[in-house]
Amino acid sequence: MDKVLPGLEEAIADIKDGAVIAIPGFFACGVPRALLQAIIKKGVKDLTLTCGCGPMLGAAQELKELTLNGQLKKVIDSYGLFRSASKGMQDPFEQAVRAGKIELEIYPMGTMAEKYRAAGAGIPAFYTPTGVGSVMENVVNEIEAKRVPKETKIINGKKYILEYALQPDFAFIHAKFGDREGNLRYAKTARNFNHVMATAAKVTIAEVENLLEPGELDGDDVHTPGVYVKRIVRVPRPKFAITID
Repeated sequence: MDKVLPGLEEAIADIKDGAVIAIPGFFACGVPRALLQAIIKKGVKDLTLTCGCGPMLGAAQELKELTLNGQLKKVIDSYGLFRSASKGMQDPFEQAVRAGKIELEIYPMGTMAEKYRAAGAGIPAFYTPTGVGSVMENVVNEIEAKRVPKETKIINGKKYILEYALQPDFAFIHAKFGDREGNLRYAKTARNFNHVMATAAKVTIAEVENLLEPGELDGDDVHTPGVYVKRIVRVPRPKFAITID
């Protein structure tokens, strides 16, 4: 089945206000910036972005526009704010979070990965020892009313926290190679959250730098099989100004 669409506008045509969208990547690497720019242009509001390890800091301009346009309701991430307090206080997103205008929920990076993996495997929840004895025994949220205790359980004498699977409505995926049937290959560390998000989401949309014909991508090179991908759109290789702060 040919899953290639002519452009970004067609790829996100059914995304409406209130959608929950997974955004993978690690800072600048593997971030679906073309799809983010398309969603900015579309102007849908009240979005929840579920991330992994700070991809929105690698898409600083897109995050700034989403914030200033009033398109974000909530962000779930493991690394959502600048490490530099002085730089963070100048950032529109951090200002909005601290003002209570955008909700920010935080999880450890490994817990985030497992929440997506569980959703892709059809597992509704799981127990993890990560965060036991720390603030992670509560929901870590900028909104005080939402900081509720999580369920815990003693298993074989050890305490665990119950975490729930995370299934977004859409996943925006960035791959270096993709064929018309949706098989994807990522580049290096871009593999981090792209695969688990592709399996977790109800609808996965992939932007690919290099579009291949079926059979050109060797089976051993496929990182995400096409069965998880609904739509493909070709995009230019993004240009990054790589920074970390």
